[in-house]
Amino acid sequence: MFFDVGPLELVTLAAMGFLLFGPERLAEGIRTVSGFVRTVREISDGARDEIRSELGPEFQDFDFGDLHPKTFVRRHVLDRDGLGLDEVRDALDPRRELTGAADAVREAVAGVAGVAGEPTPPRAEPTRVPLAKETRAEPGGTPPAFDPDAT
Repeated sequence: MFFDVGPLELVTLAAMGFLLFGPERLAEGIRTVSGFVRTVREISDGARDEIRSELGPEFQDFDFGDLHPKTFVRRHVLDRDGLGLDEVRDALDPRRELTGAADAVREAVAGVAGVAGEPTPPRAEPTRVPLAKETRAEPGGTPPAFDPDAT
């Protein structure tokens, strides 16, 4: 069915119809609408049966609900294993390329450090170069006064 009508909605529609049309015309309107719905349902069933007969015996189990866009995507794209979505996801995963790049950097560092298997030489400690106007307090003395020209 196209609409899910709960009991509260049904009572509201009946009350509005009763107020708008009155009890005499409301019964006639309900008969007219139900006849229209019945006629549309018969036409759609006839069209569906005609399409199935024209398509042949291979399509006797064909469900027209499968043509709804959500159902179509769910059945033909998302639930299909042979579509190759796993390969696409794996191709878009950057971990393999990042691992390869990290391995290449490790090999380059090992090549710079020396031949593979040789220990790497110790790193020299960086020396600190004092600033030109840097002054230090003598041990146990007072720190030097602030010099605004030093900055």
